[in-house]
Amino acid sequence: MIGNRMTRRGMVLGAGALALAGCNNGIGSNGASQIDARVDATQGFLFSRYPGTQDLANRAAGVLYMPLVTEAGFGIGGSFGRGALRIQGVTVDYYSATKGSIGIQIGAQQYAHALFFMTAEALEQFRRSNGWAAGADLRYAIPEQGASIGKETTELEPVIALVFGQQGLIAGATLSGIKYTRIIP
Repeated sequence: MIGNRMTRRGMVLGAGALALAGCNNGIGSNGASQIDARVDATQGFLFSRYPGTQDLANRAAGVLYMPLVTEAGFGIGGSFGRGALRIQGVTVDYYSATKGSIGIQIGAQQYAHALFFMTAEALEQFRRSNGWAAGADLRYAIPEQGASIGKETTELEPVIALVFGQQGLIAGATLSGIKYTRIIP
């Protein structure tokens, strides 16, 4: 702000912050217990709605569940969410997912996603990084394929991403450019 006048940049940043805060994405929540409860619900939904994902999770070295990612943009955009990494069904770490973007965009959406680390090497690389960024090398599976992802496909792909539960006004969700960082809730 300059004096009592609001700059265009201040207005856009303020609107973006307000949109993210109003989406109930877990910022300022009760920490680990709330994240675990959301991950449990997300995992249960995923396994019941797309039964093939349970077999996929059983074959994975680990699965990162992000129960709720909120994305909003009006020229300048961003997204935020928190989740948990589970190995053999047990939470071992908590992560945040953040993304910033600039361009022609307007709207807001929320979605969930899961990253299935199909090799021990991919999981180790993820856990050792100071901030792992999802890139173009992810293999995306659409939810409808959740029941039919074959063993031969998963043996060839080190990380499989499944985006589901999309609601909102931005068309499509991509994990490209999202940075995952280990947190202490």
